[in-house]
Amino acid sequence: MSASKTMITSLRRITAVLTKGFFEVTHNSFALIGIAVLFAAIALVARPELRQVGEIKLFSWLQERQFEVTGLVSDLVASDRATAADPKELPKQQAAVALWLSKKYRVAPEPISALVTEAYDVGQRAKLDPTLILAVMAIESGFNPFAQSPVGAQGLMQVMTRIHSDKYQSFGGTFAAFDPLANLRVGTKVLQDCIRMAGSIEGGLKSYVGAANDEGDNGYTAKVLAEHAKLLQVAQGRQVPFNSPNAPAPAVTAEVVALAEPSPLQ
Repeated sequence: MSASKTMITSLRRITAVLTKGFFEVTHNSFALIGIAVLFAAIALVARPELRQVGEIKLFSWLQERQFEVTGLVSDLVASDRATAADPKELPKQQAAVALWLSKKYRVAPEPISALVTEAYDVGQRAKLDPTLILAVMAIESGFNPFAQSPVGAQGLMQVMTRIHSDKYQSFGGTFAAFDPLANLRVGTKVLQDCIRMAGSIEGGLKSYVGAANDEGDNGYTAKVLAEHAKLLQVAQGRQVPFNSPNAPAPAVTAEVVALAEPSPLQ
């Protein structure tokens, strides 16, 4: 019994020592983490440019991850988004497109410039020609962000909100259908899916307008492709009259369809 008691006492001592050591190490680790966080906070306060760089990198990473998962990108703070831009500050190609659209559709060049910039950015991510996105927008709403059709299509790209309500969740809900940038992004995603499923731009546009199972689409596809052709010419620096005859459909169908293929994570 004496030996047994001695062993039990020894085990208790060892356990007590290990427990004490564990708490000391844990306490010291938390203390070190706290000190590190404190110094990091001091550094960020003393050097705000470091904080700004960190915020930009974090925001970019969050946007990339969101696009990989959903195919859509939403702004974390809607009030920080630019809804207007100076066309003089845009790249030459984008500025030409923005000014041409501004004059043709009699809308202010500043908000149109912001939409053109967004179309080029979203088009690059979605691998769609930005002038095709803008052509759809032109035919669908004439760049009226508050447009609504009798069947419930809403916003710049006349997205059927009740059908695609899930795509607006990351933008705060279905009221975002009337937010120009949110509508543009959701509309582009819908257009990308339509083209991919149809296998061609023509078929995708027909599906986009809800005429996939009909023989005709009331000339919708032809109108979009004609506007697309004009915008391509404008982007190339050519002088295109507003009421010029319809140009031939652009020969980029196969390329755009290939680019519209989703990433494995979509």
